[in-house]
Amino acid sequence: MTRVLMLASFGLEIVECGGALARHIQAGDEVHAAVLLSRPESRPQVSEAAGILGIDDVEFLGFPYGEWTVDVPWKERIVELVRRVRPDIVITQDPHHAQHDLDPDRRLIALLYTEAFALAGRDWHVEACGGHAPHLVRAIYYMTPEHPNCIVEIGDTFALKQQALAVLGYQLAFSAQMIEQRAGADTLRRVVSNYDELSGDKRALGHALHSQFDLALALTHGLAGHSGAVLGEAYRREGVFVLDRLVA
Repeated sequence: MTRVLMLASFGLEIVECGGALARHIQAGDEVHAAVLLSRPESRPQVSEAAGILGIDDVEFLGFPYGEWTVDVPWKERIVELVRRVRPDIVITQDPHHAQHDLDPDRRLIALLYTEAFALAGRDWHVEACGGHAPHLVRAIYYMTPEHPNCIVEIGDTFALKQQALAVLGYQLAFSAQMIEQRAGADTLRRVVSNYDELSGDKRALGHALHSQFDLALALTHGLAGHSGAVLGEAYRREGVFVLDRLVA
């Protein structure tokens, strides 16, 4: 059995990685999800979405927006989580992408995670981090990277991923508002054919937009690309793959 830790910044990432996470669940692996920043009103929806994927364990870390730094107390929170869960695999945001993202705290989050992963495997602040023994994270995968080096086939779990997306009403409505600030109505009509019908319902509009995004990404990394996948979910693994032998 493989133990997976999904470290989400805002919650939506659990669904963005939902195809791969659901495949782990279906294979009998253990998946734990933790969310760094999440408003109280969105948490029940994030938990419901995770449950649709088969994830029973979602932990909300309650970091305050824009009010923390990469210093010892905050590192201890992540180190304690990693040592307690003891994952074989961690999935989190891509640090390269985070440098150009203007969402709150994303650049700091990328640094916090990587610092904490390094410290979790060392004899550092053991008592302050719950007394758990050090744990080395052996495989880190970055989600939705600009330059992926591995693709997960999610054809069998794509429907679950879309089902989970539909319940994230709070985040979908917020996302629709942000997207409308960036793109005009004429542009969005090309993305969502019934934009005029949905524009008054931000949740429905956000759902329609993100459904299009998910399908576009899955096809880009699948049939529309050269990966060999049909519907693909892209990741970048940290470091070099070490193999017992070459694989087909």
